[in-house]
Amino acid sequence: MWSIVLMGLAGLLIGGAVSFRQQELPKPLIISFWVLAGMALLGAYLLTLTDI
Repeated sequence: MWSIVLMGLAGLLIGGAVSFRQQELPKPLIISFWVLAGMALLGAYLLTLTDI
C-alpha cells in the first residue's frame, strides 16, 4: 500500500521538477525535486522487497 503512495508522490515530484524547469526557476530547487523523487522511488522499491 505504502509503495503505491510513494510512487504517486514520486510522480508528483517529477511533474513539479519538469514544471519548474520550464519556468526557469533556480537549478538547486529542480535538482532537489529530482533527488526527492528518486528517494521516493527507492523507498517504494525497498518496501516491495519486504512485502512477500
